[in-house]
Amino acid sequence: MATAGRPHSVSQPAAHTLHGIGFAVLATACFATLDTTTRHISAGLSVLVALWFRYAIQALITTAVVWPGRGRRVLLTQHPRFQLARGLLLFACSILAFYSLKYMPVGEFTSIALLAPLVITLLAAWMLQESIRPLRWLLVAGGFAGTLVIIRPGSHHFDWTVVLPLMLVATNAGFQILTSKMAKTEDPITMHFYTGWIGTILSSLILPFVWEMPQDWTVWLQLLLMGVLASIGHFLLILAYARTPAATLTPYMYAQIGFAVLGGWLVFDHLPDQWTFVGMGLVALCGALGAWLTVRENRITIQPPEF
Repeated sequence: MATAGRPHSVSQPAAHTLHGIGFAVLATACFATLDTTTRHISAGLSVLVALWFRYAIQALITTAVVWPGRGRRVLLTQHPRFQLARGLLLFACSILAFYSLKYMPVGEFTSIALLAPLVITLLAAWMLQESIRPLRWLLVAGGFAGTLVIIRPGSHHFDWTVVLPLMLVATNAGFQILTSKMAKTEDPITMHFYTGWIGTILSSLILPFVWEMPQDWTVWLQLLLMGVLASIGHFLLILAYARTPAATLTPYMYAQIGFAVLGGWLVFDHLPDQWTFVGMGLVALCGALGAWLTVRENRITIQPPEF
């Protein structure tokens, strides 16, 4: 029994774990709100213009926060080509995500996008010749089954727009594999810094061809909100992973589906039908268990999609 005045031996680690889980759940809320705002703003503004604002604001906020403490050290990297490749992959993910959200409900999009960890399992088996346990194959099959329930080929739910989030899943899987490889030698703050500025530069090259001036102050407010939410969400993830093992955090990332459904209901008065809810739940369950097994087996560090 602990004596009075002496802290319990596990109280501090337990507190750190709870703090990390709290930061992770708040991060998923930020990402779901970002997706909801993106869908709302895309109805009246060019998707590529919104994408530029999202990247530019995030890059400026990140620089303002990081540069005073680190200065030029934040630019130090052992693999500049990998940093560029990672930035390109994330930019492709962002474009696919923004266009997906223009045409799809937020909850359904989020469920399909979070299929990426299961796709990584298939890539590991194919590219790395890894042995995959039967339980993992069962989880992969369950996740894909859940996706089929959501998109329902042959029904009115299925059209060309579902190709966009499926392409996003493949692109994000490549992004995650490269991130895992780089995480062994690169500072996560430096990686975050580079991806923000690479996305800003790439979207700036497109901007002159698609520019349109936002006409309403509410649009400007939403654009600012998108950049702030992206910045806060990623910083919260950094805080979460600094306090809690990834194996503990990863299942909580699927809370983003719940926040996405809530945002779709509050903003667009949209609720998925009962079968879509079943599919979303199956993807979340299989994805969370599969991601947890992946981290436990030390194959790859799974993170939620960054858009």
